[in-house]
Amino acid sequence: MSMSANVDHDRRHHAAPHRDAGGPLWLSAAAGLCASLVGLGLARFAYTPLIPALIAAKWFTPAEAVYLGAANLAGYLAGALIARDLGARIGSVWALRGMMLLAAATCFACAVPISFIWFFGFRFLAGISGGVIMVLAATAILPHVAPSKRGLIGGVIFAGVGLGVAASGTLVPLLLQQGVKQAWYGLGVLSAVLTLISWKAWPAEVPAAHAVTEQPVAAHGVRSPLVIALCVEYGLNALALVPHMVFLVDFVARGLGQGIAAGSYYWVLYGIGAVIGPLLSGHLADRAGFAAALRAAFLIEAVAVALPAVTTSPAALIVSSLIVGGFTPGIVPLVIGRIHELIPHSAASQRSAWAQATTTFALFQAAGAYGLSYLFARSGGDYAVLFVIGAAGVAVALAIELFSVVALGRKRS
Repeated sequence: MSMSANVDHDRRHHAAPHRDAGGPLWLSAAAGLCASLVGLGLARFAYTPLIPALIAAKWFTPAEAVYLGAANLAGYLAGALIARDLGARIGSVWALRGMMLLAAATCFACAVPISFIWFFGFRFLAGISGGVIMVLAATAILPHVAPSKRGLIGGVIFAGVGLGVAASGTLVPLLLQQGVKQAWYGLGVLSAVLTLISWKAWPAEVPAAHAVTEQPVAAHGVRSPLVIALCVEYGLNALALVPHMVFLVDFVARGLGQGIAAGSYYWVLYGIGAVIGPLLSGHLADRAGFAAALRAAFLIEAVAVALPAVTTSPAALIVSSLIVGGFTPGIVPLVIGRIHELIPHSAASQRSAWAQATTTFALFQAAGAYGLSYLFARSGGDYAVLFVIGAAGVAVALAIELFSVVALGRKRS
């Protein structure tokens, strides 16, 4: 078969599901939203507003509580590394269902503070569930989506992260009125219910035989200099998100002395931004192109991350929380879409590149979380330096993006 025939076959293969999208497509997007809500929004981000309560209840010291947050990010890296193999062995849909169940189970396990090691292990498992879901959710759904709607559908999928953040910021303080254990139980019940609701909504698997025929193309696409540069940029963006993701609530509650309620208020704003962010960024990318939207995102994010180091006025903290919250999941559909622009005709190469990007993100995020946690402890609790380092990370990402365009040429689908 000729190369042109292969490309035509590939295009026909992906065109068929687009005609049948309609209701099933939005059901699939809702399943993806539930998965990101459980595996990332609740299993990961709900921990942030719990940190001051865990310290106040003397479950853990401040340093231990922060390191436990970083344990989740290390698990996320492990999940990203095993996701493709797990999906190939048992199928992406069953892997996603299993990881949602695991995320719910970890919440129940964390209600029992047997020891630091026990808690560390289950925070690590919660991270694994999030890493697998991040790699597999979009790639299980987007091959069924027409290119003109991929930004919006990707935004819907990852809006679940923001819903989880917003839910944790509002629900966790209410649950904490009953106790720390009750907060974990509540998160576990909500995760289990969402898992059951989404159980039958996932789309059919992409035929394995088709993925095998595309593997030679995939390797070439993943090694593209522009794709490699994009992965590095995505990793630096992960570092930029760590200060807000791990330290925001504690910064307001203890660093500024405003208490847990005030910290949770800013975390709710972070969550509101995280709900709206992926929808807006995905819609913008569908209109302006993913490359242009990504560069604008890096620029805006650099300013927003740096704001708390410059001023702690309520207005600045509100803007910073909303914008950084928006880009926490909002950057994801932009990077996935950019991969589709750079590798336009091979679903297998897109999956491979996305797994590589997610692994790079997880590596930078875990290293950044541990590094910044260590720096925080050694500096005696200097929050400002954390935000400065985060802003520098995304500024370097923007510089790499602009340099790669000039040096390697402009490639847009």
